[in-house]
Amino acid sequence: MSYYLIFVHLFHIILIGGLFIYVGIKKTSLKSYFYNWLFGLGIFLFIYHGYKTYLKFINKKNPWINLFHMFIVSPLLIYIGLNKGKVNNLYYELLLMLGFAAIGYHTYYLLLDIQM
Repeated sequence: MSYYLIFVHLFHIILIGGLFIYVGIKKTSLKSYFYNWLFGLGIFLFIYHGYKTYLKFINKKNPWINLFHMFIVSPLLIYIGLNKGKVNNLYYELLLMLGFAAIGYHTYYLLLDIQM
């Protein structure tokens, strides 16, 4: 049982899943500074997971989860943050789905990690 992995799962279940669901529900009624925060988070995710992808390629490991964060999650956050609520509802729905997916995915793997 890795405490690091348990932390990662709980972080995604509580904070990330909760944040994405909150933004997906509130949509355009968020404060303007919140959009700046989403933009910054998207940039951070792209850089962080780009670095992690590079390390995985060097070590010949599968970087699929990092690529998912770089090319799905990060651009969505950047787009919503840049346009400050003037986006189609589709993008909020995608963020809502990613929030539920993050909670489900990380809950499943948290339960597997706890059993080990």
